[in-house]
Amino acid sequence: MITILLDNKNGNVWDLSQIAGDVTWKTSRIGRAGSLEFTVVTEGLYQSRAFAINNGDIVQVRYGDKPVFHGYIFTLEGGSGETVKVKAYDQIRYLMASDTFIFKNKRASEIIVEVANKFKLKTGHIETTPYLIPEMVEDGKKLLDICNKALDLTLIHGGKNYVLYDDFGALALRNIEDMVADNYLGEGSLLTDYSTSLSIDQDTYNRIVLYQDNKKTGNRELFIEQDAANIAKWGMLQLYQSVDEKKNEGQIGELLRMLSTLHNRESKTMKLNALGDLQVRAGSYIYVVIERLGLNQPFLVDECSHKFSGALHTMALDVKVI
Repeated sequence: MITILLDNKNGNVWDLSQIAGDVTWKTSRIGRAGSLEFTVVTEGLYQSRAFAINNGDIVQVRYGDKPVFHGYIFTLEGGSGETVKVKAYDQIRYLMASDTFIFKNKRASEIIVEVANKFKLKTGHIETTPYLIPEMVEDGKKLLDICNKALDLTLIHGGKNYVLYDDFGALALRNIEDMVADNYLGEGSLLTDYSTSLSIDQDTYNRIVLYQDNKKTGNRELFIEQDAANIAKWGMLQLYQSVDEKKNEGQIGELLRMLSTLHNRESKTMKLNALGDLQVRAGSYIYVVIERLGLNQPFLVDECSHKFSGALHTMALDVKVI
């Protein structure tokens, strides 16, 4: 069912499907490249002196006729035996480099394309994002952090959430609302195990303070929105950040309400184990139906790990409510 091809970039392409094992494909919604890990037996089937496996080689994986992964080998580990552990990353790995950029009146989608072009990365479907970012000055920052900052600003100011990922060798940007899996996970439908968590430990704030420095008066003006009931319940959890000096009070008020909606709540997360579905990856939505928990709603996939072992395909997911 699974096909793994190795391209040495010298004209040789090898089919590793019969000698590869422990195949795991992982994706993360934010902050990390997609990865592929597998083991390969370097002796036996391939006695040809031309056979080699090197860092930088291209790896392509398909499951049946469905494309899964296109990336580049970054780590090879071996010992006294004939088995080599291989780890490859998709193009997102090259966004871990650092550089300096200054953007003015650019959309997140335009920023991503500009960064990709400078580093000669292939792009595919890049959806045009709605928010025009007045200015971003990024000095010596990681490229992926720059792209994610632009997407965060788009979410905060426009309420639209986008995911940047590698789509079989091409960078893609899509609205997460367009990435809903057809199947659902639940008792009797793919799901094999689950655990749940409610937390206020990360990304929960019940007091939002935005400050704006007035260059004319030399004063710092504060704009505050807070939830007294949640402060009494949880203690004060404050988010304090700057706001562009060009924004007026109406725009700042709208931003306060948006931030409060995003952060003034418990974080509901789940870990799910299920039979594999290649529609599901980090950044996609999956419906979860568990009657005993009263759940029948979509969850956003933060982390996704697909494992392939012979004909068996399973997945482990970290999901959250958005």
